[in-house]
Amino acid sequence: MALDELKSALPDYAKDLKLNLGSVIGNNDALTQQQLWGTVLSCAIASRSPKVLAELEPEAKANLKPEAYQAAKSAAAIMAMNNVFYRTRHLLSDPEYGTLRAGLRMNVIGNPGVEKVDFELWSLAVSAINGCGQCLDSHEQVLRKAGVDRETIQEAFKIASVIQAVGTVLDAEAVIAE
Repeated sequence: MALDELKSALPDYAKDLKLNLGSVIGNNDALTQQQLWGTVLSCAIASRSPKVLAELEPEAKANLKPEAYQAAKSAAAIMAMNNVFYRTRHLLSDPEYGTLRAGLRMNVIGNPGVEKVDFELWSLAVSAINGCGQCLDSHEQVLRKAGVDRETIQEAFKIASVIQAVGTVLDAEAVIAE
């Protein structure tokens, strides 16, 4: 199992990550299978860690229908763009940028090919990794209006935080080993 492979690859100083990886992915009953594995896949992509993606992608693909697999990858792709764009607009001290038309294609958000709530959850998780507060607020509000509770939303960003941390540690250890 890919999860066991990732856990065994983590050094002793990252014991908490080993435990958290098992709990947020291996023992997660708060999310549907589609929500869980879509979050895992989109966050593995967003983590930019080759090891994390190589280990988690096959299991995500096995647990997702083809349209959900594509949608999770789409969430990672569109949020890679949106998180930079909207974070930058927010961070600039000139508020006039917020009044300008974005002019970027984002069609997948309107028609992701899966339940809108699932796509929003994945987009929120990727936004957590990429650190875009404006996107986080936007996706959280859509999810809350759709009736998703805070505990479910938190599960998505817990997964994001653990996957990001695992990727950081494994990538650092790969460099140190060279």
